[in-house]
Amino acid sequence: MTVNILVSAFAPFPSLSLSVPSLTPVSSILPLLEERYPLLPANSLRLSTHSGGVLVDNAPVSTLLNDSDFLALRLAPRLLGGKGGFGSQLRAAGGRMSSQKTSNNDSCRDLSGRRLSTIKEAKKLAEYLEAEPERAAARAEAQKTKLEALERKLGIEPRKGSGNGTSTPGQSEPAPVAGKKHRFEDTEYLEQSKELVDGVKNAVSAALLKKKKKAKLTHNTSTTDKAAKSPAAATVPASTASNVDAVGA
Repeated sequence: MTVNILVSAFAPFPSLSLSVPSLTPVSSILPLLEERYPLLPANSLRLSTHSGGVLVDNAPVSTLLNDSDFLALRLAPRLLGGKGGFGSQLRAAGGRMSSQKTSNNDSCRDLSGRRLSTIKEAKKLAEYLEAEPERAAARAEAQKTKLEALERKLGIEPRKGSGNGTSTPGQSEPAPVAGKKHRFEDTEYLEQSKELVDGVKNAVSAALLKKKKKAKLTHNTSTTDKAAKSPAAATVPASTASNVDAVGA
């Protein structure tokens, strides 16, 4: 009894056909295919059923038949196996990604209908206003330290009648420079300096505003002139036409 075998190969090889006796062992199919198709690399190929079932080498071909003399097999190249563990690596990477994921709920609302982002901003504003006195004290302390350093550099002596050369308990004395102790207490100078700075700022703002108004007025004037010239240009042809009519009469 002869069995017709159809072998489904892979690119670039087409489907292969072979006729063998029914008692031919499965291990002899590859050598027969190699004899008929010399380009096949038989040493690196394996045969299996279409469903991927493993074939027994010593079993005859007749054991693979299903009530027919036609047998369909699949030819595939042998692949080297990997070390495995790729699934565990994927799971570990997914766990790291999920742990680094941040949840942003600022667009959500509370039970009263307010957005969480608005509540957070209100809390930040309240904390900022609460810490404003501390910041003001820090700025004043920094300015005081700067003035003390300035008076030490300039060597200004303290004004008469401003403390009688004594200091209150707990108040640190400035470091002596050239054998003298000085304290800068000219409040009038500080007020004048502040007024000068404010005056310069106001003058610059006024000049910019005046320049802006002047540019706007110039633009409006040019627009008005253009609008006034257009009717005059339109009336010239009419007067010319009337003169022509008068001459013709």
